[in-house]
Amino acid sequence: MRLLLVEDDDHVAAALSAVLARHGFAVVHARNGDEALQALLPDAAEPFSVVLLDLGLPDQDGFEVCGRIRKICATPVIMVTARSDVRSRIHGLNLGADDYVVKPYDTGELLARIHAVSRRNPVGGAEPHPEESGPEEPLRLGAVTVELPTRQVSVGGVAVPLTRKEFDLLALLAQRPGVVFRREQIISEVWRTSWEGTGRTLEVHIASLRAKLRMPALIETVRGVGYRLVAPGSGTVPATRPPASPAR
Repeated sequence: MRLLLVEDDDHVAAALSAVLARHGFAVVHARNGDEALQALLPDAAEPFSVVLLDLGLPDQDGFEVCGRIRKICATPVIMVTARSDVRSRIHGLNLGADDYVVKPYDTGELLARIHAVSRRNPVGGAEPHPEESGPEEPLRLGAVTVELPTRQVSVGGVAVPLTRKEFDLLALLAQRPGVVFRREQIISEVWRTSWEGTGRTLEVHIASLRAKLRMPALIETVRGVGYRLVAPGSGTVPATRPPASPAR
């Protein structure tokens, strides 16, 4: 498994690279944001499975690098930083980071998080190809269309660009319209964590979805419980999909 380590401190990078190598990772070290972005450009080499991104880089802020990474590929990004405040965590996750690890960290935990995000995207960041997923009917919810294989969303035929987590959140709700999802369940399935601080991030993503889709009533807040998607008109999940059992 190839891993891109973005770290400006050579001593830290060398120590971490040695640990990762012992666990089967082929580590490529980038010392700044430009090197990281150059390494992620498509080439003949095997794609990276994960990016470990330090935020304190010499040429540009790690948050900026994360945003630029998201514009060129979908490789999972784990931010590794000493910034432990909740605002920084939320900002990083909103930019498209898949996880956020605060220094100092336990090496075992870091390895577990690397394996967790790589399992969710086993082809090294490439988006699933429609032919590989097989024919699948889009989810039609009134004017909203959600295409799971291509991760495309449109409203009234007009494409709406969403971040990875925004799409994952919408797809989760859209596959079971009318079902109330508990906040803890959404956080577990979309963010793959039980960290309590993710609750605020969930609220931010819900607000962002409502704004981007320009349909505030599409996602209903169930006070004290969670959220559910209210399909406008008669739009529902295609009949070929078996109905799912309500969230517990």
